[in-house]
Amino acid sequence: MSDTVLLIDDDQSLRRVTEYNLSEKGFDVVTAASGKQGLELFATVCPDLVVTDVKLGDMNGLDLLETFKKQIPDIPVIVMTAFGSIEMAVQAMHKGAFNFITKPFDRDTLILTCKKALELRGLRSKTKLLSKEINRLTGTKGIVSASSVMKELLDTATRAANSEATVLISGESGTGKEVLARLIHQSSPRNNGPMVAVNCAAIPAGLVESELFGHVKGAFTGAVKDRKGHFVTASGGTLFLDEIGELSTDVQVKLLRAIQEKEVMPVGSEKTRKVDIRIVAATNLDLKEQIAAGRFREDLYYRLSVIPLFIPPLRERMKDIPALVKHFLKKMDAPSDVNFTDDALNILKTYHWPGNIREIQNIVERCVILRKQNQITAQDLALLAQPLPVGKFDPAIPDEGISLEEIEKAYVLKALEKAGGNRSKAARLLKIPRHVLLYRLDKYNL
Repeated sequence: MSDTVLLIDDDQSLRRVTEYNLSEKGFDVVTAASGKQGLELFATVCPDLVVTDVKLGDMNGLDLLETFKKQIPDIPVIVMTAFGSIEMAVQAMHKGAFNFITKPFDRDTLILTCKKALELRGLRSKTKLLSKEINRLTGTKGIVSASSVMKELLDTATRAANSEATVLISGESGTGKEVLARLIHQSSPRNNGPMVAVNCAAIPAGLVESELFGHVKGAFTGAVKDRKGHFVTASGGTLFLDEIGELSTDVQVKLLRAIQEKEVMPVGSEKTRKVDIRIVAATNLDLKEQIAAGRFREDLYYRLSVIPLFIPPLRERMKDIPALVKHFLKKMDAPSDVNFTDDALNILKTYHWPGNIREIQNIVERCVILRKQNQITAQDLALLAQPLPVGKFDPAIPDEGISLEEIEKAYVLKALEKAGGNRSKAARLLKIPRHVLLYRLDKYNL
């Protein structure tokens, strides 16, 4: 499909010659004999490129240029005139012209200028699409927060990003641990390097070392060629080890050495290889409980958790619900008048959200796709998203109201008392992970 050029010139003979020259080179040319006609055609044709004279009789070509750029900022416009001056050229470029050509000009100059203008526009378009896709894949713009605890977490993460220290992110599944890891990478001096994300739980037990450290040809059956491994692939950037608690203790020993020495030994090789990486790890397990049970090495834990970051579950930051709903509506490119009513938002705020951010994203997406109207109400939510239960526990609330924080404090203290001060046992009584209990103790100064 050929590019469309809108040619605006009140000189009929020159317009015809220019149209012929452009058409001969494969351009689809639409011509206008005046500024007014050029404006009309611009709105209906939506050209890829505009070539306009400065003196058009009914208006100034530079004013026309300004109008075009306001309507479509990235439209390339080539300005031509028989009365060229340095001052006019500077003015044209200041208003956003791609180039300024003085008449008479030779055909090759015009053709080359048109091709360069279209190449630049194509490159900018691809860059925008690439940037959008990177943001979609990395999720670096997916962290939405209105709660003070999340703002404090993001501030800590941003400050930590400027260092080379290892970071351990903990939190329930679906809270956005990988998104936070990518934010740390993008905010770090290593942001021009790769970020390699590895789900440790998804790697078959027999291939973990090969996946992480690489292997040489012939190291084992099926090793038909050398493999770099994720440590080497991430060199110069960040290696994100998700579900770190799922690694076997044998691999943990080798991982600890690789982190400490900043070198790896591929499977089947006797030579080590230096790596330049920053480690960010994540887990939804309580690693201190895993250490107590003999399933995780204490020395590796302290090597990983130089900067520990805990992402609270969504049920602890209900203030974020409206902002998250708005974010996911925008991410889905939902029409601007599609929104959740206050009563629908109130329903969302009463739900326990076991699936955290991932679950609310699914709810919003389902409601947008299946909606019958643009205003999504509590009734629509019940029909489209299935009823969102508050939970089995249904206490009475007095008329004067009650402090949820005081209730939570009381239950935490009761659980500790019943557990004889044993935090792990208290966490089990409250049916929450141990690190969540530790977070509560710190939050309430208990």
